[in-house]
Amino acid sequence: MKRLKLLPWAFIGIITIFAAIMAYVRFDNSRQLRHRFYLQWRRDYVVKYKNDESFINTTPRTHKTMALSEGQGYGMYINVLAAKNGWGKENDFERLNNFYLAHRERIAGATTDLMSWRMIKKQGKWKVDKNSATDGDLFIAEALLKASKIWYNDQYTDEAHALINDILRYEYNPQTNTLTVGNWANSKSKFYNLMRTSDVMPEFFDDFYQETGDRRWLLIKKTMLKRLNQLSHQHKSGLVPDFAWVSKSNAKPVKANAVATKYDGDFSANACRVPMMLAQSNDPLAKNTLKRMMKFFSKQSTLTAGFTLEGKPLNKYQSASFSAPIFNAVSFNSNQGFDNLFMSQQYIFARPLPAKNYYDAALTTMTALEVEKI
Repeated sequence: MKRLKLLPWAFIGIITIFAAIMAYVRFDNSRQLRHRFYLQWRRDYVVKYKNDESFINTTPRTHKTMALSEGQGYGMYINVLAAKNGWGKENDFERLNNFYLAHRERIAGATTDLMSWRMIKKQGKWKVDKNSATDGDLFIAEALLKASKIWYNDQYTDEAHALINDILRYEYNPQTNTLTVGNWANSKSKFYNLMRTSDVMPEFFDDFYQETGDRRWLLIKKTMLKRLNQLSHQHKSGLVPDFAWVSKSNAKPVKANAVATKYDGDFSANACRVPMMLAQSNDPLAKNTLKRMMKFFSKQSTLTAGFTLEGKPLNKYQSASFSAPIFNAVSFNSNQGFDNLFMSQQYIFARPLPAKNYYDAALTTMTALEVEKI
């Protein structure tokens, strides 16, 4: 039987078509996987409450029901990311937003636009713990801004402006030009000069400035990135601690148990979010800090859940709350010498989304929705 002889251009055409088909299949499979993670997150963590509210249950499948402003902010943010992918619905966002509005913090008898940091449900009623948490308020504000542009809803714009203004009013230290960790860390508190490193969110700060025209957000961005970079350069690992004391010109890690846990001065459960928060920033300080951290991560045989600032593992196990932000960062910063992290941290998508760990689940879902390829 005589074989047909294909011309070179025919081979090129076949290869091109095959490559296009494979690229489409990979994209379609990735999109399906991302959609499945979002549906799993919504099923396990979003709880409808009353007729028009929903909250993020941060303690699912336990005897206790608890909502956090951090969790609510993540939920609202995830919903708008899902909407950008064609999955999130405005009604779902509105329900989450209504819960936030119903649990705003009161200061000196007046209702602010900050969210109370924790609510525990007991006998059908919410026990609200006073005070705010800056990380939750920042995510809620950013989610409202994104929602206003997706659904062209001026209500969200107005609410975002009110919240952004109250963050500056109650969660900002003008002496250090940095955000505090919450409204409770005021000028009368010994924690007034305390900075949570994962509150350094340059992309959010840019959005707040563009939206309001308040140049304090540019100052906050510049100052907090500078303090974060100073912390990174204090150790060869480039890692930063969960919390740091800041002054007008410098920053230093806190000691163990200074705020919450014995890991306060380590790269632990708060600082693990830093790579994600710096991932898409074009600011030179953000890029330098991120690159230093990512170089350290790329040299580790196993990325465990936390490290000392000297680079020693705090645990022997891995955790998605550490791996997801790193995967997020490497996805937006390829060809810089740490692409091996893309494969090594991809394991978080090879197993089901955790149904009992809202923190791991939220950071994994955010990453799944933000990156284009998993």
